[in-house]
Amino acid sequence: MSISKNHKPEIYVSTDVEADGPIPGINSMLSFGSAAYFADKTLASTFSANLETLAGAVADPKTMKWWKRQPQAWQACRESLQPPKKAMKDYLTWLKNLPGIPVFVGYPAAYDFLFVYWYLIRFTGESPFSFSALDIKTLAMTLLKTDYRKSTQQKMPKHWFDPKPPSHLAHRALDDAIEQGALFCNMLVELKKQI
Repeated sequence: MSISKNHKPEIYVSTDVEADGPIPGINSMLSFGSAAYFADKTLASTFSANLETLAGAVADPKTMKWWKRQPQAWQACRESLQPPKKAMKDYLTWLKNLPGIPVFVGYPAAYDFLFVYWYLIRFTGESPFSFSALDIKTLAMTLLKTDYRKSTQQKMPKHWFDPKPPSHLAHRALDDAIEQGALFCNMLVELKKQI
């Protein structure tokens, strides 16, 4: 007997994207990582992939200038490259096998979701996230009771952040997804206190 979708808990899929420009299609997603968390901060599963660039896409010069200042992160996202179609089909299978209803979580969600949604639709024809994404910075704005632009990490309480793991490397997609997912779950605890 299977559990109906209505009885499954939400599972928060914290996702980080590294790309060679600001928009998919014209630019390519280079790497992405997802960390699936339950609300109690139990990490259920992770997924990551480094992707071959899109045929016909062109790297954005401003973005590539930024990448030149991030040599370790650039090297990390250019290893073990996969064709986008294979990576996104594997990702879709992973999402469908999660023990809950996937909710996309990003920081900023508008950027990361743009790429993930575009790639899912382009290469698999569907998105288990539907059309929606949850933005960590918007939740911070609500909790801090301040303006959106003032809801920066520097203004967030220290207890929202877990210590960074020893392997942490800035702009490595899976590391960032895990860190941001833990931040989101800590913020959920704060939200429940305020309700």
